Amino acid sequence: MHRRTFLAASIAALAAPAGSSASHTALVQALLPGAGPAGAGGPQDTAVLYERVGSALRLFHTCHYTELERTLPNLIADLRMAAGDATDRDTVSGLLATAYQTATSLLLKQHDQGNAWLAVGRAMAEAERSGDPVVLASSVRVQAHVLVREKHATEAVTLVRHTADQLTGSYDRRSPKYLAAVGLLLLRGVTAASSRGDRAATKEFLTEAKEVSRYVTLDRPDAWATFSPTNVALHELSALVAFGDAGLALQAARPLMRRHIPVPERRAALWVEAARAYSQQGRLADGYQALRIAETCAAQDIRRPDVRNLVADMAARDRRRTLPELHHFSRQLGVPA
Repeated sequence: MHRRTFLAASIAALAAPAGSSASHTALVQALLPGAGPAGAGGPQDTAVLYERVGSALRLFHTCHYTELERTLPNLIADLRMAAGDATDRDTVSGLLATAYQTATSLLLKQHDQGNAWLAVGRAMAEAERSGDPVVLASSVRVQAHVLVREKHATEAVTLVRHTADQLTGSYDRRSPKYLAAVGLLLLRGVTAASSRGDRAATKEFLTEAKEVSRYVTLDRPDAWATFSPTNVALHELSALVAFGDAGLALQAARPLMRRHIPVPERRAALWVEAARAYSQQGRLADGYQALRIAETCAAQDIRRPDVRNLVADMAARDRRRTLPELHHFSRQLGVPA
C-alpha cells in the first residue's frame, strides 16, 4: 500500500505542470490511481452527492474556476469512496463521471491538456459503468473537446457523429436532460468541424442542434447542462469566427448582444468571440472594448490562456501604440506584447 501511495505521489509530481498551485496539484492527484485526497471523511448518501456535483457544475457555469479547483478533489474522493460501497453503483458512477467531465473542462480552460486526458479517461470509464446514455454523451463530448485541443479534429468529428447517430431522433419523447446532453454533443461537433474548416459537417451538426433546441431550453447557471437556442446561436457565431467570416460573425453577434444570457460563461463567450471577429477585421479598439465587457461577465474566464493569447496578439499588432489601454490590459493579464 505504501508503494502504491508513493507511486501515485510520484506520478502526480510529474503530471502537475511546473508552478502549479496546491489546489491544481490536489486535483491532479485526485485523478490518479491509488490514494487521493481524504474527502469529507464520512459516508454520504446519493442525494447529498447529487447536490454537491450540481454545485460544482454551477461553479463552472459561473466561471468561479479557483473555487471549483479547490472543490473537485474532495468531491471526487467522496464519490470514489461511495462508488465502492453504494448499492446504487450505477447512479454514483454517473455522478463520478460528471465530476470527471467537469474536471476535464476546467483543465482545458487552463490549457492543461495532459491532465485533461487523465480526467476524460476516468469520465469515459465511469460513464460506461453507469450505463446511462446521457452520461455517456456528456463524456464523449468532453473527449471530443480534448481531441480538438490536441489537433485531432477529424477524429473528434467521427466520434461525435458516431455517438450522435445512436442518440438523435424522437425528441418529443425525450427528457430535457437527455436532449441537453445530445444538443451539447452536437455543438461540440460544430466546434470540431469548424476548427478543421469543414463547412458541410458544421452545417450538418448545427442543423441537428437547432432541431433539438426546439424541444428544450436549459439556460440557467444551476442547470446540469446549459443548452438552448441561444447556445446554438453562440456556437454558430464561433464557427463563423473559425472560418474567418468576421463580417458574418459580427452580424450574427449583434442580436445576441441585446439578448439576456443568464449563464456568465456563455455571456463571456459571446463577447470574446466578438473580440476575435473585430480583431480579424483589424478593429482593435472595438475588440478591446468587447474584451472588457467579457471581463464584466466573467473575470476569471478572461484570464485563461486562450484569451490572454488573443490580447497579446492584439497588443503586438498595435505597433504605434495608439491604444495604450489595450497595452495596459495586456500587462494586467501578464502577457505584455
